[in-house]
Amino acid sequence: MIMFEKRIPPVEDIYIIDTTLRDGEQTAGVVFANREKVRIAKFLDEMGVHQIEAGIPVMGGDEKDAIKKICQSGLKASIMGWNRPVIKDIEASLECGVDAVAISISTSDIHIKHKLRTSREWVLDHVVKAVEFAKKEGMYISVNAEDASRSDLDFLIKFAKAAKEAGADRLRYCDTVGILEPFTTYKNIRHILDNVDINIEMHTHNDFGMATANALAGLMAGANWVGVTVIGLGERAGNSALEEVVMALKHLFKIDLGFKTEMFREVAEYVSRASGRELPAWKAIVGSNMFAHESGIHADGALKNPKTYEAFLPEEVGLQRQIVVGKHSGTAALKAKYAEYGIRLTEHQAEELLPKIRSYTVSMKRPLFDKELMYIYEDYYGGKRLNSPNTI
Repeated sequence: MIMFEKRIPPVEDIYIIDTTLRDGEQTAGVVFANREKVRIAKFLDEMGVHQIEAGIPVMGGDEKDAIKKICQSGLKASIMGWNRPVIKDIEASLECGVDAVAISISTSDIHIKHKLRTSREWVLDHVVKAVEFAKKEGMYISVNAEDASRSDLDFLIKFAKAAKEAGADRLRYCDTVGILEPFTTYKNIRHILDNVDINIEMHTHNDFGMATANALAGLMAGANWVGVTVIGLGERAGNSALEEVVMALKHLFKIDLGFKTEMFREVAEYVSRASGRELPAWKAIVGSNMFAHESGIHADGALKNPKTYEAFLPEEVGLQRQIVVGKHSGTAALKAKYAEYGIRLTEHQAEELLPKIRSYTVSMKRPLFDKELMYIYEDYYGGKRLNSPNTI
């Protein structure tokens, strides 16, 4: 039986690596302009990201130019280039001026047999040679075990030991197709750490909606790096989201990494526009609905004390609280909304208006805009002007 003892490293040993510019841009159909890549890198650095995976240097062209510009931007964060276990890939990273390299190769038998069409021995040989070359060049090295979550654990441990002996600084544990759940994640990471003394990075995908949960489970087992992207951008269903991981650590685990979380909404909007991908209203942490209250019970509670229905303050992530008037609103929300415009409704008057407002929302199949609420008020109370000093 597995005992789920928390092995979370101390705050000073937990690091965030953001791969929006690499894995995020690998989202089907997404392309960042060079100026956007540089701007995103600066945003990430300002927020407090420890390492930025800036792209794939061996692609050359605009990709290489953008990575060079990021490396020349004077950022505090470490800048990493992604590579296959191929010397020319690593040389391209070195030419960009990065201080860290990710060396990635598949470790699952399904990948080795059907994608690489080779053997486990070939994988070990190539990763060792690549790591040794990068280490001679003074690079910080992450060895990426692609499809680690479907790899034989004994082979994965052998892979990690070989990489460490060759000079690797950490192992990236990749849940490449997002098939993990937190209990198995914890068990696997703990098993690796019980057998290999190496830093582990969690790189989790969201195919079953558990990327952030799996990343946190890995930390509970003793991993100390987390790979993320802004708004969870990434291939297929995406990656663990930067804002989710940082806020979960802060509020659920009481581990404050010192990030400028008030920038989260702004950066989410920028990445959303740059990638051409929607920022859903219901997106965790940074979606506009995070602090929007319509239900009568919820709105009443939030107006009396925001802690009744909010896990943290909206200002903490760059958002604002919203009281939405719609089908499920109650008199408290109605009175609060009209009070914003200097109209003081009594409880009786709010009860009179509420059925009419609810009827409008049903017919329109949406909440009402503020102007619409004022029109209803004026119509019902005989055309009193919005700016009239005579409130009721």
